[in-house]
Amino acid sequence: MAYSQTRALWAITKASFKAIFSQPSSIFFSFLFPIAFILVFGAFSERPADPFRVAISNTSDTSNVLYDSIRHNSLIEIVPYSDTARQFADLQKGQLSAIIDIQKVQHTDSAVFYKVHLLSSEAAGGNVYALMQALDYQALQIELNDAHKLQREYAFVPEIVPGKKYRQIDFILPGQIGFSILFATMFGIAFVFFNLREQLVLKRFYASPVKKINILIGIGTSRLFFQLINVIVLILFGHFFLKFTLINGALTFIEMLLMTLYMLFLLMGVGLIFSSIAKSDSSIPLLINMFGFPQILLSGVFFPISVFPQWLQHICQLLPLTPFNNALRKISFEGLHLYDCWREIGILGIWIIIVYAIVIKVMKWE
Repeated sequence: MAYSQTRALWAITKASFKAIFSQPSSIFFSFLFPIAFILVFGAFSERPADPFRVAISNTSDTSNVLYDSIRHNSLIEIVPYSDTARQFADLQKGQLSAIIDIQKVQHTDSAVFYKVHLLSSEAAGGNVYALMQALDYQALQIELNDAHKLQREYAFVPEIVPGKKYRQIDFILPGQIGFSILFATMFGIAFVFFNLREQLVLKRFYASPVKKINILIGIGTSRLFFQLINVIVLILFGHFFLKFTLINGALTFIEMLLMTLYMLFLLMGVGLIFSSIAKSDSSIPLLINMFGFPQILLSGVFFPISVFPQWLQHICQLLPLTPFNNALRKISFEGLHLYDCWREIGILGIWIIIVYAIVIKVMKWE
């Protein structure tokens, strides 16, 4: 019977096709990777523009039509404040477009008009002028709807106070630090411990009088110290060459390093988990990318999470890289200290407890 080239070709094709689907990494990067990009950037592009964040002055008149229209305007978000000092501090940081103060002015002829004072800061980047244009359009609509009014009823008076100049590097650099330590630490720890286990080095360590915790600390500390040097270089380069803000100087620098050490300790635990559950060194990159890739897109590394829908923002807040990035930005630009970042530290603390509880269960020495 003659050898069938057609059957051979079919057998090779079928075996090759099966081999593709036997590799999880090929499925991930061929299907899930593009789908994730589509979902994330689709949500980004379909979301309307961010509303103007404003505060209403405590002395403002709130019994007029303009105030009611502001409250129902989807392009304007009113942020409530009980503390005027905090309100003004947020204004100087650029977290508010303006503080609005509407005052009724009585003319001698019994006519009434309103003076709308818009207090903004240099940190808002000129948002007050776009806001004033939107408010003026609203006021014009109100006046046109009232047929007997023959003159303008609202006058807008902008005022700019000094504020902290916010540069793009102040957002980008903390995100890049998170990006760098996320992958470098997990790859370093996972591959090092996996290779030590496969080469029976960990087994020999385990059989020696050296305590297990000292083995982990010794190897882990060297990796963490290397990553810390990388972070120091990034911060100093950004500060001296790109004018990255270290608002309290050396104190801010030290607090950023302490926050980084905290995050590195968490990532070391994740690396230990992956090194223990991986069946081969080729599966380690897949595990790391499955953990790290969503955080690169959803944790405010390249753009703020406010660009996402509200439901997705809640998920973003739970990812460990999000509180880390937020804490670094608060410390470096806003001048907060570690004890002010208790929420971010608490979220990372919960992650550390969960991660090391898993490490205790899955850690393998041989």
